[in-house]
Formats: sequence, C-alpha cells, structure tokens
Amino acid sequence: MASLNVLVVICMAYVTLLFLVAFVADRNASRGHQAGWLRSPLIYTLSLSIYCTAWTFYGAVGYAARSGLEFITIYLGPTLVMIGWWWGLRKLVRIGRSQRVTSIADLISARYGKSNTLAICVTILAVIGVTPYIALQLQSITLSFATFAEADPARQLNETTTVFWVAAGLAMFAILFGTRNLNANERHHGVVTAVAVEAVVKLLALLAVGIFVVWGLSDGVSDTMARIDASPIGQWQVRGDRWATITFLAAAAFVCLPRMFQVMVVENEDERHLRTAAWAFPLYLLLMSLFVVPIAAIGLELLPMGSNPDLFVLTLPLSQGRDGLAVLAFLGGFSSATSMVIVAAMALSTMVSNHIVMPIWLRMQGGGASVSGDVRDVVLLSRRVSIAAIIGLGYFYYRFSGQGAALAAIGLISFAGIAQILPALVGGLFWRGATRSGALAGLTVGFVLWLFTMLLPALGGGLLPDTVLSNGVFGLSWLRPQALFGIEGLDPTVHAVMWSMTLNTAAFCIVSLATFPSPMERLQGAQFVNVFDHSVGPRSWTGQVAQSEDLMVMSQRILGAGEAQAFFQKEAARQGTHSDFPEPTPAFLERLERELSGSVGTAAAHAMVGQIAGGSSVSVEDLLAVADETAQMLEYSSQLESQSTELARTARQLRETNEKLTQISQQKDAFLSQVSHELRTPMTSIRAFSEILRDADGRSDTDNIRYASIIHDEALRLTRLLNDLLDLSVLESGQVSLNMTVGNLADVLDHAVSTALTGSEQPLKVLRHTTSETVRISSDLDRLAQVFINLIANAQKYCDAEVPEIRIEVSTKRGRLRIDFLDNGDGIPAASQQLIFEKFSRVSPEKAGGAGLGLAICREIMQRLGGDVQYLHGHPGGAFRVSLPLSAEMAA
Repeated sequence: MASLNVLVVICMAYVTLLFLVAFVADRNASRGHQAGWLRSPLIYTLSLSIYCTAWTFYGAVGYAARSGLEFITIYLGPTLVMIGWWWGLRKLVRIGRSQRVTSIADLISARYGKSNTLAICVTILAVIGVTPYIALQLQSITLSFATFAEADPARQLNETTTVFWVAAGLAMFAILFGTRNLNANERHHGVVTAVAVEAVVKLLALLAVGIFVVWGLSDGVSDTMARIDASPIGQWQVRGDRWATITFLAAAAFVCLPRMFQVMVVENEDERHLRTAAWAFPLYLLLMSLFVVPIAAIGLELLPMGSNPDLFVLTLPLSQGRDGLAVLAFLGGFSSATSMVIVAAMALSTMVSNHIVMPIWLRMQGGGASVSGDVRDVVLLSRRVSIAAIIGLGYFYYRFSGQGAALAAIGLISFAGIAQILPALVGGLFWRGATRSGALAGLTVGFVLWLFTMLLPALGGGLLPDTVLSNGVFGLSWLRPQALFGIEGLDPTVHAVMWSMTLNTAAFCIVSLATFPSPMERLQGAQFVNVFDHSVGPRSWTGQVAQSEDLMVMSQRILGAGEAQAFFQKEAARQGTHSDFPEPTPAFLERLERELSGSVGTAAAHAMVGQIAGGSSVSVEDLLAVADETAQMLEYSSQLESQSTELARTARQLRETNEKLTQISQQKDAFLSQVSHELRTPMTSIRAFSEILRDADGRSDTDNIRYASIIHDEALRLTRLLNDLLDLSVLESGQVSLNMTVGNLADVLDHAVSTALTGSEQPLKVLRHTTSETVRISSDLDRLAQVFINLIANAQKYCDAEVPEIRIEVSTKRGRLRIDFLDNGDGIPAASQQLIFEKFSRVSPEKAGGAGLGLAICREIMQRLGGDVQYLHGHPGGAFRVSLPLSAEMAA
C-alpha cells in the first residue's frame, strides 16, 4: 500500500510538472515562436475536456451504480451540441473574436447594449451556481486523500486542513498562470496547455482502470457483460422525463458554464478548430464513458456493502493491491478537479473584476479614467483577489454544507442554475428583437425559481423552513417548492427545471416584445445576428474629441507601456501619419475600445474611452448615446441591399414624374395667363365696339354691320373657349351622356375633314383610301367626329412643310379599328411628346389659337368610347392613332 507521504510527493511532482508545462507554453507564446502543435485543433479539443470534472471522473461511476444508464445523459448533452449545433458554436466563437469578449457575462452585456447591469446579474448567477461545484471538486480531492489515508495507520488525515491546502494550491496556480496577461484575448496558453495535459492523464487513468476491471478482474467482455446483467445496474428502469431533462441540462451547461465559455470561445485560436472538435470531443467523451458501467458493476460485486460507489475508480485497484494503478487513478481524478477549479476561478474572476470591481473603482475615482494611477495594477489585483475569494467561497461552502449528502446532487443543481443564462444567450444570437429588459426579466425569474425550487431545498440547514417545504409560502399549497402551482408527482429535478426554464423563456420573450431596444441594442443586435454578413464599422463618438495623449496615458495604464505604444504606432502607420500619436478618428477609437475590452471588458472599455472621447461620465445612460440613424442603417442594411434595384428604378420614376409635374405646372401657369388673355381679348373687343354702337352718331349702315360682325365673332370665340372648358370638365367628371348610333366611318371622316378645313387660309392636302374607310361602327359619332376634327385642325396649324399634307389610314388588328393621322411636317419634339395629352399643354404657343385643351378633350372622349388616342413615336412627321374596339355588328 502506498503511504500517504508517497502520495503527497507524487502529487507535488505532478503539480510541478504542470507548472513547468504552463511556464514553458507561456514563455514560448510571449516570445512569439510557440510550437505549432500547441496551437493545433488537438490542444483545443483536449481543452474542452474541462467539462469532465471530478464529478464526471468519480461521480459517473457512482451515478451508474445508483441510477443505471442515466449517467449517459451527462455525456449525451455535449455530444448533441458538438454534432448538432456546431454552426451555433461557430457563430458564438466568431462573435467572441469580433467583439473581443472576455467572458459569457461580457458577451451578454455587449449584445444588450453593453449593459453592465445585465453583466452583473450574469456574474452573480454564475458565482452562485459554480461555487457549490467548486466545493464538489475540493471534496473529491479530499475524499481521494482520505481513501489512501484509511490504509496508512501511521498518518492521521485532517480533512479540514487537507481541503484548505488543496484550495490554497489551486488558487496559487490559477493566480500565477491565469493573471500573467491582462488582456484576456492574448490567450492563457500556459493554462490551456496544462489543461490539455490533464485531459490526457485523466483519460489514460480511466481507461487503465477500465481495462484492469474488464480483463484483470473479469474474463473479458463477455464475462463483464454477464456480470453487468446480474448486477442491480441491469435492473434499472429508464425514466424518459429525467433523461430528457438531464440531457438538456448537460447541453445547456456545456454552452453556458463560464469555464466552458472560457476555453471554447475566449481561448479559441482559430474557429476552424471547431470542425475537428465537432467529432473529436464526442469521441473523447465516448472513451471517458466506455468503462463506467463495468467499473460500477464489478465494484458493486466485489467491494463491501456500503462502500462509496463514487470512489470505485480508486478503491477497486486498492482492494486488489494495485497501488500504481490506484495512484494513476488518483492523478486522473486530481487532474479532473484541479483543471475545473483553475479555469472556473479564472473565468469568474474576470467577470467579477470587469463588471463589479472596475465599475465601482471608476466611480470611486471621481475623475474617472483620466486621473493618475495604474489601472493595470488595479485590474490585476482585483482578478487575483477574485480568484482567491472564489476558491475560498468553494472552501467555505464545503465546510458549511456538512461535507456530505448535500454535495451528492450539487452537479445537477449547478447545471440548472447556469442553464438560466441560455434563453438570453440564444435569443441574443438569433433574435434581433431581444431587448435588455427582456434578458433581465428572464434571468431574474429563472434565478428566483431555481433558487426556490432547487438550491434552497437541497441545502437544508434551515435556509428554507420545513413549513414552507410542506405547506408552501404563506401556507399556500400551490407555492410549495417541489409542487409549484399544484403540480405534484414530478421528479424534483424535472419539476425545478421545467418551471424555471419555461417561465424564464416566457418572461424573456414577452418583455422583449413589449419593450423597444435602444439604438445601441439595435446596433449590437445587428452585429450579433448577422455576424457573418457584416463587419463592425467605426462607432460615431459624440462630444468633444479626445487628445491622443490622454488616450495613450489611459491605454498604458491598462495594456502596459510597451503594448500600448506598439498599438498607437501601428494605428499611426495605418493613418499614414509620421507622429507617434494617431488622429483620434472614430475608426481609431473603435479599434482602441476593442483592444481595451480584452482587458477590462466591453462595458468598462466603452465607459473609459467614451469618457475621454466624449467627456462623458461613467453613467451607462450617457455612454449609450449612439446616432439613431446609424443604428437604423445597420438594422435594415440587408433589406436595402436586396431592394437597391427597385429603389433605383423608383427614384428614376420619381425624377421623371417630378420633371413632368414641373412642366405641367409651368404649362398650367401659361394656361391661366392664356385663358385670361383669351377671355380679356374678346371681352375687350365686345365692350369697345358695343360702346361705339351706343355712343357714336352719324355712322353708316356699313360701319354698323361691320362693328356688329366683330362683336358676333368675338362672342363666338369666347363661347368656344368656355365650351372647351365646360366640355373637359364634364368629360373628366364622368357626367357626359353618350349618344350611341351606328354609322359609316367614311361619312364621319368626310364631315370631320370639311369642318376642320372650312375657312382655313393655308390649304392642307388630305390623302385618303376610301375603300378601307367603308366600315360600319357603333359609337357616339358626333364625339368621334370631334376627335377627328381636332387632329386634322392641329395638322393644319402645326404642319410646317412647304406643301402641308395629311394622310389618313384605316386598318384593323387584333379586334381593334385603327385610324392613323400622319402629316409630313417635322412632328412634335421628343421632350414634349409625353405632355401633349395633358391639360393646358401647347407645343407652340406662338402658333396656337386655343388654350391647349384639344388633345386632352380627345383623350377623355376616346376613354369614354372604350378606345384610345396616342402619339406614334418614330414617325418622321406628326402622327396620331385613334383606336376603337370592333364587334360583330361593327363589321362592314
């Protein structure tokens, strides 16, 4: 039997080896020539084994001995996530790298408008949820030492002293290698490499014990399977509700646990490593679980009744005198516990420092980020103290809980607490409508229900009175912790998870739908949800522009002098300036904030840069002032991109319409002027000659007749103008009555030609094909003749050929009768062709004798007759086409 002293020496040698590995990895990384295999997907995959803690290494065997195959759910959840939700993890890693987040609290804070209040809530929940789990790891190490001490009468083990020194040693390791680099985005290469080494050790240890059990204590696989069937494990019944619940908890914890987020997102070197981890990590979990059932079954058979099944991995080799194998198993369990405690303490200390300690320190400074003092020292000190405090909380929880049964189920309780982060996390990744208020409401409701239904009942110790457990709060039976809302008969774990997660998600969704995100939330939401489509652009800082020297002072205090100077010189080179200080442009301020966020978190970095760049206080309300137009542009960028062609076409049409409306407006003004002139001219003539007839004496009858004729002609001219206006008004209002008759098209054209050319000074030659005009039509022949008269009269007025002529052609096509009026003049200019049918439009005002209503009247008449009149483009002269529908009774 190996003595306890030998075990302590081996343990110290193993810890020294881990220190050496971590030191070498950190030194090589700092020198910039780290070995390629240390940045390989293998190291990344092995670092994910931080999920397999002492609860998994020792507890899985005990779990199998007590609950049969239910232990598989602990491995099944992460496997489903890695295989089925690989794309979601890839998005999470991409966001983590683009936003330079330092923890899961930092990521959720950044998503919801960089809300430090929300980050504090997540931090508190994580500390409360993980602290009992740390206590569980300390207990497993202590029980391991106690198992060896039982067979060493020369040594009396003091468990309290043992667990204290174990906690102190773990805190020292985490402080030395977890806070060497302030910038969390520089990666903790030493810790990650040490975790990878421990992953190999615990896997080899568990496989070695399993091989010993199957081929050393049994006669191979067949004999082992027979002994499993004969053991109580073979009699366990599977409960579907517990299987589904625990699988969900394991999957949620794999994503939300701070230590898992640390190694999976923060420490990620290359998101392509996820491709390897997607199959390699499930394989690792398979190997870890391969011999759990054989060890549990053989342990139940060979070891005395009442033996602790959680320690079968140790006690089975010891009972057979295999001290070396037992020591290897001890190192495997020791590796499982220490790696979890170290990484969890690092992750939680970053959250506590960035979101609790630093905001308080900034407020206490009064002057804010611009006062003298070394922020770097404050951050490092706060992280180191936080690591010691978190591990200390685990130690005191171990002491307070009685070091016994209260820790047996703490793994699932911790998983359920951490799972309350899941709705806010997943909703923030995929739902742009998720709001800060919704996330706060969901976290609060879920945390309170988890505390009430799961954590307090498990702790006991008078924290939750027995009367509340049996009768409910205030004696209300529907408020019993394990029978909430009157639902009884469920497994306590299923009951607690169902209510906490359901109401958490409901509160998150309802409050998000009822509230509106701020501009910063919309900006961050667009960047998170569309992280693969959009790169993060410079943020528009408001307020007075900062001096680069002030930013340099602040950066040196956070990043260190060398790193800050290198960053500023690089930015100056990027801008093409010859100074050591770059211009404080929005792009530079954005990159500086991202650089600082790796050290103090996004919320604190945003506060400090914003305070100097904009002269703002540390108030979150003031620091979230971002241009709303920028947020709107980012929010709808995808829609605008897809609709760009449509918008361009619409804009072009609007320009054309605007130009057309402008021309119409000008023509309207010209029309009003023309109408007033047309009305005034005949009225003036009528008035003048009327006065002559009234007042003058001694005129001859010839003069009287001439004056009376002038009055008559001017009255007719005035009547025509008024008739045109009235006619157009009646046509547009739809109140016109049509006199539908049957007649011959040739007769209508004869009447139109003779009427239009009567009294014309310049003859217009009319060319017709009378044969094609012999068509009987059913229409309002008078109105149709009015259209023809107008078109022929226009040709008479505007045709500028030396020998003006008009050709009238009649044809039928596709059931319509077409009458074309084609003259041999220069035609209508292209710029005016779209306006000729508008009211008040006159192509040549100097030639026009009317008010520009003729063609507008023609269009209204043809629309009432079911036809159309249009200008024929491309004809060398003026060309109009009148079309009418043909019917059976219209045929010649």
